[in-house]
Amino acid sequence: MLLRESGRAGSRRAGAAAVLAGALVLSGCGTTGTAEEAKPSATERIPDIECASTGLVNGSGSSAQQNAMKRWMHQYQLACPDVRLAYNPLGSGAGVAQFRRGATTFGGTDQALSDEDRRVSQDVCGGGRAIDIPMAGGPIALGYNVPGVPGLVLDAQTLAKIFDARITRWNHPGIKRLNPQAELPDLPIVPVHRADDSGTTQNLNAYLKGAARSGWPYPAEKKWQARGGHSANGSDGVATAVTQTEGAIGYFELSFAKKRKIDTVRIATGAPEPVAPTTESASLGIATAEVVGKGGDLALEFDYRTKAEGAYPIVLVTYEIVCATGNRPDSLPALKSFLAYAASEQGQSELHAIHYAPLPQSVAERVRAVVNTLS
Repeated sequence: MLLRESGRAGSRRAGAAAVLAGALVLSGCGTTGTAEEAKPSATERIPDIECASTGLVNGSGSSAQQNAMKRWMHQYQLACPDVRLAYNPLGSGAGVAQFRRGATTFGGTDQALSDEDRRVSQDVCGGGRAIDIPMAGGPIALGYNVPGVPGLVLDAQTLAKIFDARITRWNHPGIKRLNPQAELPDLPIVPVHRADDSGTTQNLNAYLKGAARSGWPYPAEKKWQARGGHSANGSDGVATAVTQTEGAIGYFELSFAKKRKIDTVRIATGAPEPVAPTTESASLGIATAEVVGKGGDLALEFDYRTKAEGAYPIVLVTYEIVCATGNRPDSLPALKSFLAYAASEQGQSELHAIHYAPLPQSVAERVRAVVNTLS
């Protein structure tokens, strides 16, 4: 449950204390940046960044963006050692809750804020409101363990039936239709889903609901509700279960598939060729999204039925939650400087190597413009 502070003045005082307390906690856990840790190696180049002179920027939230934050913070502090940075990957729900009660400078979430979140944020934003700023994306890969079947192709309707226990064997006619050249074994399908509430689950649910329509009767929520299958905690747990279970299929961020060398599904979208999960194809998928937020809010709505060539449709975008106005004066310059670097061409170019998808240029330009207006 998200917590709501009562009374604007009391909330602001509590938030200030929480920021200081949070800095001490975050410096000992999660993803942190310090001047000592950010000393360049002999081969590292110091990035060209417009630094703030000082300040503390502490955030918490989405674990999906943890590695991106770690990379950005390291690079930023090579150039800007006088700014203190910290990020604690507690999960999207905790990130929103901590931001709402003023404990952090920004929150990280895999889903845009609700109307209630925005309304309550007026307390911590000094009468202003919180906004969503997309900063990184990536494909949600469908990893599978079916020996002798590389390059498996599935579509939304078939995936919905697999994860809802309506297709239970790998040689099912519906799978054969999509893979006419493959030698599909008479092997039970073992779908694996997240046991914990997850933004990754929510985004997969949203894709299945948007692309399979009535074929997926479950809400786009963080909790898994389909029938049958096995469960595991975290993306790492799902990836482990897939690697250890013949016939298994599960979902996780692309980096887990790359690290464990797990085969991934190509999605038949109606484009000329099925689309594999890559950082490039995810960026094209994000480019089909529409900005539906108002004012400076850049919440995105995805076209899960896209047939755009090369666009992977199962994507996750992580947002940084910040106050449009009413940010703390002692942290605002550092916050704007750090977010401006992360959204810059330089910051976004860091993402491919760690299996994240850079924002499409059209979205990145809007992010930079909004960051510049924060006050």
